[in-house]
Amino acid sequence: MPPGRSRTRPDPAFDPQREAARRTEELAHWAWTSSWPEVPGAVRERLSLVLFDTLAVTVAGARTEGQRRIRAAWPVPPGDAPVLGTTLRTQPDAAAYLNATALVCCELDEGCAYARGHPAAHAFPAILALAATLNSTGAATARALLAGYEVAARFGRATALAPGVHPHGTWGATGAAAGCALLLGLDAHQVAAAVDTAAGLAVAGHFDSALDGHRVRDAWVGAAALSGLAAARLAAAGAVRTTGTAALSLGTLLGRFDAAALVDGLGEDWQITHNYFKRHASCSYTHPAADLALDLRTARHLDRLRPAEVTDAVREIRVDTHALAAPLDRRRWDGSLGAMFSVPYAVAAALLDGAVTPATAEATEAERPELFALAAKVSVAEDPALTARLPHERATRLTAVLAGGERVELSAPHPVGDSSHHPFTTRTLQAVLTGLLGDDTLTDQLRRAADRLPDTDGAGPLLRGLAALTAAPAASRGGTR
Repeated sequence: MPPGRSRTRPDPAFDPQREAARRTEELAHWAWTSSWPEVPGAVRERLSLVLFDTLAVTVAGARTEGQRRIRAAWPVPPGDAPVLGTTLRTQPDAAAYLNATALVCCELDEGCAYARGHPAAHAFPAILALAATLNSTGAATARALLAGYEVAARFGRATALAPGVHPHGTWGATGAAAGCALLLGLDAHQVAAAVDTAAGLAVAGHFDSALDGHRVRDAWVGAAALSGLAAARLAAAGAVRTTGTAALSLGTLLGRFDAAALVDGLGEDWQITHNYFKRHASCSYTHPAADLALDLRTARHLDRLRPAEVTDAVREIRVDTHALAAPLDRRRWDGSLGAMFSVPYAVAAALLDGAVTPATAEATEAERPELFALAAKVSVAEDPALTARLPHERATRLTAVLAGGERVELSAPHPVGDSSHHPFTTRTLQAVLTGLLGDDTLTDQLRRAADRLPDTDGAGPLLRGLAALTAAPAASRGGTR
């Protein structure tokens, strides 16, 4: 019997759509009545850290050659919303899309384990673009960001996507809609209508598109940002209402939907406190294996060897993991995104370089033959016992057989950076982001801006100032293929 499935027959009088509508209204009312000064201090600090990470990772993505090409092809009509990493100011729709795709293109955006996806990436770009355009107060912007995160994460918890469906662009637009609706000053019923409408704008993207290295995966998050803005505007116009459409789109077409999860522990169990940050430029499902590869590299002094010698020192590696990570087993990949969705790639990169970076994912076999040769020695399999530990643990076991016959077995319950396993503090996150951007002064300025946002009189000048500050003269490799 699947987990959570009742042995009793469902109540024939139960209407999933009506229940979804009722719970959406309840969640929206909570968001509408929320007050930034009343948010617990630990939650406010966590939001600041998530915003800091989001700003820095967006800047890093904006500097890639792939994002430079997208901007060159994109209409950017004049406006007040900044495109981070550039000097561009445009309308909120264009800024939201470009910032959203930049945020996810390097696979470094934070996530939420229980939501099984990325709430901030879906909600923050649209909210920040609209806040800059409206020059919303810092407190109003922080309130909208936090509400957007919580709404998106709760819709993620409530949704069990069907096998093969990628979470990008599915439930996340609800968070963008909630935050934008709050910034527009809509009432509680209108906020609910915006959220409900966004749930009906879900993208049906297949996970294999990411494994194939198709950048449409990034576009799903950009589409969610646009959908959030559109849903809020439709609600403001009175053109939409709450009908529980999530029960149809998320619960019938794309998977299963448990509306009660939208409000379980509401106001007490803050989803943002369950988030994780990423130190590897790869899908989070690859991270525990990459972490263990780093441990192996240090323990067996592989860091002292030349790349070809590392490849020769390893006879084979087996990664046993849960059902969500097991499909990421390709030993060959097409383009940088395909690499980022390969456990063998992440393990090989960690062993060879001591890091999994955006630039490494761009390497071709002609440029890095040892990377591909080592990845070919890595096999991936599901262990049902590890799958049974989901969602409370995302456990992985790595078994390496070295050239001399030595067998080394390592395991981890979560990736490093998870809120319950070596969580990042401000200091550790800043070190990771400084390594990413290569500029400790800029990283410190981004951190200070994230901390200062809630207290500003207007978010517009602060955000536009960040765009000018982070503009880079030249594009770096990454997000190209």
